[in-house]
Amino acid sequence: MMGLGNAVGRVADVVRQEVYAAGRAVRNAARGPGRDRDLVKQSLKAAGAGLIAWLVAGVWMEDPMALMAPWVAVVLVQATVYSSVRQATQQFAAICVGTLLASGAQVVTDDTTGALAVSLPLLLLIANWPRFGGQGVYTATTAVFILASGTVSEYAVAHRLGQAALGAVIGVAVNALVFPPVHLRDVRENLALLARETGDVLHTVAEGLREEWDEQSATDWSSAAARLRYRVDALDSARGWSRESLRLTYGPLRALHRVPPASTVPSDDEDRRWSAVVGNVTALTRTLAVTADERRTPVSPEAPVLRLYARLLELIGDACRAEAERLRKGDEHGPEQPDREAMEELHERLQQELREYARRGAATTAVLGTLLLQAENLWAETMPDDGPEQDRSAAALPDTPAR
Repeated sequence: MMGLGNAVGRVADVVRQEVYAAGRAVRNAARGPGRDRDLVKQSLKAAGAGLIAWLVAGVWMEDPMALMAPWVAVVLVQATVYSSVRQATQQFAAICVGTLLASGAQVVTDDTTGALAVSLPLLLLIANWPRFGGQGVYTATTAVFILASGTVSEYAVAHRLGQAALGAVIGVAVNALVFPPVHLRDVRENLALLARETGDVLHTVAEGLREEWDEQSATDWSSAAARLRYRVDALDSARGWSRESLRLTYGPLRALHRVPPASTVPSDDEDRRWSAVVGNVTALTRTLAVTADERRTPVSPEAPVLRLYARLLELIGDACRAEAERLRKGDEHGPEQPDREAMEELHERLQQELREYARRGAATTAVLGTLLLQAENLWAETMPDDGPEQDRSAAALPDTPAR
């Protein structure tokens, strides 16, 4: 009974979470533009396309077998007009193949079961042809539908292909003409999230360096930095959707529906810049992980130096968060960047410490020098117009004693 009670409790928690998520989606859709409202629009458009196809095929044309047209119309209201056109072509080709092979098998075998046995294995193999994309399965489903209806003739074949073509035209037309889906907001949102989460990782590392940290701490930082790569992948996907959504969309219709111009999307250079930032954060956390590993030779800098370094990382993290806010609001100026003088002072003090370590030996110097270089790279990427004034004499370490 205890086990049953726990299972019921888990199910209740899952249901509660799903209801809460659904309620939050409804509130987001009602509050303003966003992914949830876009989902509502696409769902209503697909329903409308199916209804129009039914009215044309089933009511106006009085077709007793008008299923094919609304079925195809609903499926082809896709996330972009280009994908609607592409999938309409693929699906219509798949339906043609399924219809013709099923009809041919019915003629040869003169038996529905025999026709299915002959055509389905071949159609399911053909469905894997890359040219069909994700629409290949319609070769087999169309064959089942054709043979199950019990009427196979030249007229029936032409009739069903005509219904499929009608549904495809209606689905694509509704998607292109009614609130054409243009995904420009996603790029900005993903960039803002990437900048924000990068700042959070840097703040987490800075906070940890001020305290006692160990190998587990460094591993956690490395894992957090690795998760930023998933955000970069999401940004790449959003950029692809943004480009695709502008293809085959009619300019005046975008203006009519107040779709923002493509110029409002941050440039591709921003993607490359933040990808480089993530790479530097990953390298920094790996350096700390190597330093914390007792089986490795690098030695961590002393606590006072790490506190200086933590403060520099914290200021760079503030710059990331300020950039996230600017991207989120679409404001070219945005919130103020961290104090440059404070960053330059920290930078100079760390370079002095690096010179001092160079006089003592190479074990700790290598770690501090690597960490400082990675911080400089982060500073230069996150604040490209306000980067660090490099002291190349420090980087060269001229006072390192000869061995």
